[in-house]
Amino acid sequence: MSAGTGPATAFVVVVPEAEPLVAALRSRFDPSSALGVPAHLTVLHPFMPPALLTPELLARAAAALFGLESFDFVLARVERFPGVLYLAPQPAAPFIELTEALARAFPAYPPFGGAHDRIVPHLTVAQGDEHRLQHADAELRAALREHGPITARCRQLSLLRDDGGRWSEWHALALRGRGATVP
Repeated sequence: MSAGTGPATAFVVVVPEAEPLVAALRSRFDPSSALGVPAHLTVLHPFMPPALLTPELLARAAAALFGLESFDFVLARVERFPGVLYLAPQPAAPFIELTEALARAFPAYPPFGGAHDRIVPHLTVAQGDEHRLQHADAELRAALREHGPITARCRQLSLLRDDGGRWSEWHALALRGRGATVP
């Protein structure tokens, strides 16, 4: 996520459990950190402009997620895309399921604008050239050796909005807890 393309929104899974391990790295190597974006896994971005967000839209998103349960995941594997260093969640399938559910409900907003053939859940830690990524990679692996894997639970999706260069949470959509009864 970045600034400069006008107001935007994104559905993400915020991972506060990752902050102690990745915050310092993200502040140096991930420009989205300076824009107020917390450690997260993107579920659907880019999404619609903030001016189009309505209670009806939130109800549609909640309906798309209905029946999906909260789940545990682990961040321990360091991976790369070109220009990006990230932590890969295990399991990845529930994140893909969240993305696919929202993409079906909002077909005008495909994941990552339709730029990629497949969905690869990831928590971005660093962006940049190979030199920057090598430094970030070494530091991230050392931190993981010292800290151990990050364990977390996905309980909700956050709808973040950028109203001109600073991202913040606009709304949260809870997932069902394990064993929850359907109303």
